[in-house]
Amino acid sequence: MINETALLESRALRDGVVSRTDVIDKVKTLSLLPDGMHVTTAMIASYFEVTETVIRAMVFDHREELESNGYRVLAGSELSYFKQLSGIQSRSASLALFPRRAVLNVAMLLRDSEVARQVRTYLLDTEYAARTHPVDNSVHSSSADLDDRITHILGKTVVPMLNALIEASGEQRRDLISARADIHRVQRKLAQHEQRLHRLERTREQRPLAGVMASIDAMNWREFEQHIASLLRRDGCTDVEIHGGSGDRGADITAYTADGRRLVVQCKNFAPYRSVWSGEMQKFVGTKTLHQADVAVYVATCPFSREALDIALQVGVTAVHRGLLEAWSAGATLQVLR
Repeated sequence: MINETALLESRALRDGVVSRTDVIDKVKTLSLLPDGMHVTTAMIASYFEVTETVIRAMVFDHREELESNGYRVLAGSELSYFKQLSGIQSRSASLALFPRRAVLNVAMLLRDSEVARQVRTYLLDTEYAARTHPVDNSVHSSSADLDDRITHILGKTVVPMLNALIEASGEQRRDLISARADIHRVQRKLAQHEQRLHRLERTREQRPLAGVMASIDAMNWREFEQHIASLLRRDGCTDVEIHGGSGDRGADITAYTADGRRLVVQCKNFAPYRSVWSGEMQKFVGTKTLHQADVAVYVATCPFSREALDIALQVGVTAVHRGLLEAWSAGATLQVLR
């Protein structure tokens, strides 16, 4: 199955999904420069919550790949012109710019960033959903057929006509030669587009079915609570009881750990792009006290805000975020249950 490790190691897999830039804002809002298209090294470091040194080192190791996805460094007159157009203020002699494709590319390369991991997880889940839904191949084939027809017309009709006009032309010769060069560029673009379509289809055909988190995202709240209860039973918990709905006094599940400690669990089946906020965590802290629980676990299909994590750490709540939930569902045991 395609997983994080495969994505981190395989450029071919990364190339197959790098166009899915919509997943970036599903995890966290990406602030852009005034041009609405690019971010700087400092901005991308802030988004992924790492240092600029980490980003520069990653660029050094993967520059060619990033450049293929739009990364570039401006200097001289090109930088001056960009400053005028975008309105940014910078005294640096050069400026590195990342478009959204390059930002997603970075997310697929950064190993030590929780934000990057969340982007990869959401990306893989989205790909799995696309893979497991019926695909209308006629869309792809018709697109490829259209490319072929356009290429045929350009190559067999338009270009020969321009060649003839160039031979017979006088003062318009330069414009005609320029038009022919433009057509050649269009032909190359169409050929590249067709290659990308074929490569994407090959990647999808070679990809086994995957998706621990995709199956969890497809659950309703009752099914999600039942899934968490089954994980607790698997890991040795006893007297596992699902409350849910009203009358649960804030606890979705109660149980006893294998060594006899009283356990209370909160389950939140949220969209992957939102977060559990501090107020929600504070409410659960009251639930822990109300149930006189020795162990409190807050399980969510999304990230926790930094403030929520700080509260959990202070009061001894185990926050099971999306990545940890994936590992737990795949067979790992929560440290607090051991």
